[in-house]
Amino acid sequence: MQPGDIESVLRENRSFAPAASFLAGARLQPADIEKLRQRAAADHTGFWAEQARTQLQWHKPFTVILDESTAPNYRWFPDGQLNVSLNCLDVHLASRGDAPAILFEGEPGDRRRLTYRELHAAVCRLANALRSLGINAGDRVVIYLPMVPEAVIAMQACARIGAVHSVVFGGFSAGSLRDRIEDAGARLVITADGGHRGGHVIELKAAVDKALEGACATIENVLVLQRAKNAVSMRAGRDLWWHEVVDRQSALCDPAWVDAEHPLFLLYTSGSTGKPKGIQHSSAGYLLGAKLTSQWVFDLQPSDVFWCTADVGWVTGHSYVAYGPLAAGATLVMYEGAPTIPDAGRFWRICETHGVTVFYTAPTAIRALMKLGDEIPARYDLSKLRLLGTVGEPINPEAWIWYHRVIGGERCPIVDTWWQTETGAIMISPLPSAVATKPGSCTLPLPGIDAAIVDDAGNAVSSPEAGGYLVIRKPWPSMLRTIWGDNERYLATYWEKFQNRYYVAGDSAHRDADGYFWIMGRIDDVLKVSGHRLGTMEIESALVAHPRVAEAAVVGKPHDIKGESVFAYVVCRGARPTGDTRAFVDELRNWVSEQLGAIAKPDDIRFADNLPKTRSGKIMRRLLRAIARGEPITQDISTLENPAIVDQLRGVDAGAHS
Repeated sequence: MQPGDIESVLRENRSFAPAASFLAGARLQPADIEKLRQRAAADHTGFWAEQARTQLQWHKPFTVILDESTAPNYRWFPDGQLNVSLNCLDVHLASRGDAPAILFEGEPGDRRRLTYRELHAAVCRLANALRSLGINAGDRVVIYLPMVPEAVIAMQACARIGAVHSVVFGGFSAGSLRDRIEDAGARLVITADGGHRGGHVIELKAAVDKALEGACATIENVLVLQRAKNAVSMRAGRDLWWHEVVDRQSALCDPAWVDAEHPLFLLYTSGSTGKPKGIQHSSAGYLLGAKLTSQWVFDLQPSDVFWCTADVGWVTGHSYVAYGPLAAGATLVMYEGAPTIPDAGRFWRICETHGVTVFYTAPTAIRALMKLGDEIPARYDLSKLRLLGTVGEPINPEAWIWYHRVIGGERCPIVDTWWQTETGAIMISPLPSAVATKPGSCTLPLPGIDAAIVDDAGNAVSSPEAGGYLVIRKPWPSMLRTIWGDNERYLATYWEKFQNRYYVAGDSAHRDADGYFWIMGRIDDVLKVSGHRLGTMEIESALVAHPRVAEAAVVGKPHDIKGESVFAYVVCRGARPTGDTRAFVDELRNWVSEQLGAIAKPDDIRFADNLPKTRSGKIMRRLLRAIARGEPITQDISTLENPAIVDQLRGVDAGAHS
């Protein structure tokens, strides 16, 4: 085994072929997909040029496909010009102007329906308002809104005039917001008085006011949407009400033509140093990836109602709410609040009410809802669902099977998608009409994506038992272009490991005998136990396969003899075990040993009511590592869904045994 290899100890052999009923109506037939794969393999850049010419409407057609002169700062279609908003809205007005673009439901129960024509008019009004405030092409605008249609309208309005937007998730603290405003050098913040979440009003305008106190000198105006109608302070000369500025504007706005490489948005992700990284995406290449993958992976058709549950503050909400589905002419659902308000049936009630046909959510949400039992989704008519998807992290096989059986009625393909903020669009996923799925595997790279698994020396790992670094060996249009204001960090983070030859995703993975990819966790989450390198995801999957376990998260803890030991946090179905839990701990340890081998047996198991997650559903693993190691918590925990869980995770009132 090479030093960079990681051992795969998970064995999952179940396979589900595409249903004949789904295949009959699929937009891409297996022969179509095979042609795409062959074309991409034969001529990588020619393949992407064909897609760009047929899928996007250009103001000035490109003649250069890929500029590699400054690699790995690649530039796609650099001499072409277009407008992203036009490609999402104007192109549909003649054929789908009166079709619904957005079906919105607020947490309090209010609903709105916006057709493509109405959405276009709203975007144009805001775009004109932005221009009236002096916002021009290239200026940065920070968007700090709840999950309401105006969030998409704001993103599209910025794109219409060539302004660069940076959406900040509404759960971030004032300090986190300040950092992002200052790094971007934004001139304008678009926010709301408040938003609804978990039965409470999240006071967004107050957070903006705090962020701007004595800071953010570049900000000239704050545009405030009236949503929750909570009391807010308005600073004269700086703060403006949306309805007073935007509603009087014209519903027509000529789009600004921008170069293909013009930045569309910055999206900040957390970095290992604690300083957020401003991931910079282009206009044409990003949109091409978002549109194509919406069509390919989700099989989107005019009759579909597509619901991606992600907030637009995350990349999933960019690519599969604000841009990809609209570019594909789809009808999308937006929901503002928490999945368990007023009760745990909210997601399934929304699916029934709005006739959702394609549903895309995070494994953490699936596991949380699975924990509550089968009887809740059974109360709702989910018969219109025809395709399910997962995003954000690997899904453990037992949650996959529950999703397939209980939510999909054993008739819906599941597209388990692997991609990142940095990739812009889905990279590895089943194509639902042609690829048999396996619970827990993201299966195969999409046409035009050259993914591989390599060892520390950059050589391909061939053994199914061995894992390694997941890399992309050829550039693709939707890839990030740089880190805003810090290209050296871009090079060091994603390219230097293999001397600029490959994009390094930071994930570990292995491939099985069928060539399917299995994500094993982040490279920095890999445990080295007695000389064996183990992926955390496989141990978590083994724990969740136990009938009493709903969720699990695994981290490493320093160990004098083994180097690292396995430290597991476990959320049980039903009540959290209390009192003397040693017998149950031993049962779980032995269970993992039977599933994976003694080397993967947890040394510590700690029980909790929940895992620490951001409101996007991501588990805060760095927080878990700090708690396991007894280190001080230095990261921002303001985005935790339940901040009070930290004391429980520390073992203050939880059963914890070694």
